[in-house]
Order: sequence, then C-alpha cells, then structure tokens
Amino acid sequence: MHIPSLKEVVSAEEWALRCELAACYRLVAAYGWSDLVFTHISAKLPDSVTGGEHQFLINPYGLMFDEITASSLVKVDMACNKLHDTPFPVNPAGFVIHSAVHEARPEAQCVLHTHTRAGVAVSAQKHGILPISQQSTFVLASLAYHDYEGVAFRPDEKPRLQADLGNADYLVLRNHGLLTVSRSIPGAFLSMYTFENTCRIQIDALAGGSELTQVDPRILAGMADVMRIATAGQGPQIAWPALLRKLDRMDPSYKS
Repeated sequence: MHIPSLKEVVSAEEWALRCELAACYRLVAAYGWSDLVFTHISAKLPDSVTGGEHQFLINPYGLMFDEITASSLVKVDMACNKLHDTPFPVNPAGFVIHSAVHEARPEAQCVLHTHTRAGVAVSAQKHGILPISQQSTFVLASLAYHDYEGVAFRPDEKPRLQADLGNADYLVLRNHGLLTVSRSIPGAFLSMYTFENTCRIQIDALAGGSELTQVDPRILAGMADVMRIATAGQGPQIAWPALLRKLDRMDPSYKS
C-alpha cells in the first residue's frame, strides 16, 4: 500500500509526534496487544502546533496496527472530524472514550486502550486488580474502574467515565479492557506494559489453584518515588529508545 509521505507537509514537531505514535502502534502489535483493526491510541498535538485548538492523531480505521505509519495517521478534532485530506476513514464511535479522557485530562498527551485476553479477563473479575505482584503495586497506586455500559459509542457515557477516571493513570473498563493515560506516548506505552503484565500474572496465579500471598498495603504508598528511583529518574525514557531500536531492527517503515 503506497501512502504519500507527509514529512515535508507538516511541521517538524508534528512529524516527530507522528513517528512516535506510529512506533507505539507497531509496538502494541509486536507485543500482541492489538485486536485486529479495533481499539485506538490517540495523541494530542501540542498547542505550539495547533495554536491552542484541540487536535489529535489517531489510527486510520481499517489498517492493522503493524501497517500504521507516521503519514497514515489521521489528524482529527474533538468530534473526530478529519482535519486534513486523507483517503483513510476514521472511527468516530471509537474516539468517544478517548475524547472523554482528553477533555477531562488536558495534560494528557496520550491515551492507550486495549482489548487483550488477559486485560478483558481481569476486567471481568469482581475483585479487579489484586496486589499479588510487584507490577501490580505500580498499577494500584493510580487505578480506577468504570462499569460496562455496552459498546462505548454514546456521548452520554462520557461524564460517568470522566468521573470514574478522576486523576488515575490506569483504568479498568469492566468487561471491556484496559486504558492508560500519560503526559507522553512512551509513558502510556510503558504503563500499558506494566498493566498488561499485571493482568497476565494475575490470571496465571489464580489458575495455579493455591492460596495467594498479597503485598502489604503499606508498600503501595509512595510508588511515584519508587518509579523515579527504578528508572534512574528518567521515567519511561529509560526504555523507549531501546524499544525504538528494536522496531528499527524489525521494520523501520513506521517512520515513513
């Protein structure tokens, strides 16, 4: 599929964000978190590019995540209306959750949503995320839940989702999947990596059939400081350059 490059059409700042978001889509596919052409990762364009308007990059509807490139990403407004000439369709219904989060959390650059097997399985468990792994301690420090209301395409659900999310960075969408919110694309990806592994570990541990040992609740306090120490003060940037090198070895076409 030939997709004309937008590198010389958009600003350098927008192009860099496009490359980073395309990389995130490819990594989600590489780690097995994608759901055919469904789910979305949205990235908010900075005010320096938009002049203060709310504009976002999102996947072209119908492309697999491992097909997405910087130039194929579609720029939309808060109602998911396309803002540039592109042959690709978008999915306004799929943007309802993302627009709700971006509206409530203007500081968030990226919202990442998945329907993985482990994530949906844990979202269906009444007790939710259990404090049974080191990974879970990071999630539990900033976790919220939103009850299932059917396929999320009705705008009237947005206020309830926003209220449930609050200031949390991790959201379990009951009977549906997982969502992470971050000030950066690398942050949303690293958070989802932790979230997904938390759910996989929980499913495996529960399948073992023996009594589980839970983490002392006192350990959950101060996890933000723990994360800073664990990442040598670099946050998600401690892993992101290595992930990009991994992608470049696999297939660098995401940057086209």
